[in-house]
Amino acid sequence: MSDLPLHLAVLICATREGRLGATVARWFLDEAERRGDVRLDVIDLIEAGLPVEHQKKAPPEVAAFAAKIGAADAFVVVTSEYNHGYPALLKAAIDSASTEWHAKPLGFVSYGGTAGGLRAVEQLRQVFAELHVVTMRDTVSFQMAQRQFDEAGRPRDPGASSKAAKAMLDQLVWWGLALRQAREIHPYGRPVG
Repeated sequence: MSDLPLHLAVLICATREGRLGATVARWFLDEAERRGDVRLDVIDLIEAGLPVEHQKKAPPEVAAFAAKIGAADAFVVVTSEYNHGYPALLKAAIDSASTEWHAKPLGFVSYGGTAGGLRAVEQLRQVFAELHVVTMRDTVSFQMAQRQFDEAGRPRDPGASSKAAKAMLDQLVWWGLALRQAREIHPYGRPVG
């Protein structure tokens, strides 16, 4: 049965020392935890131990990561923008799973300079489309992100960011429940009939 809460995996994708990603993710997790319709699983890519390059024999961390992706009903990617793109470790993580991503929804929380990470998001939409992932139209984006958070890690404009997070999470939960129910009725990728 497709009852709440929805199992939501939140991927923290920044890898640079002193990364703002942990602050952005902490804020987002606080927003999501206030809701009663999601159960959170945090996957910090720095801690996942995934190889950046393909290996003939994948280490056990790859199977563990793929299992976490397979267990989730929906995803949120918290990502920065590096040189108009997304982090290399995020691409390695995406490629570490395959069918585990299929027929599930994904939302974005991005941050960066003048574009707020949206150039990385647009590239990721193309990558996730190949994996049969439904990406949410609405995103959360922090332009000039270093200036958007105070010393305690809270957004300086909490109303706007909370409103954006709510809109994205509302869409994500709707799609997550609909797709979970559809997968239960008929496994994705199998012929009908």
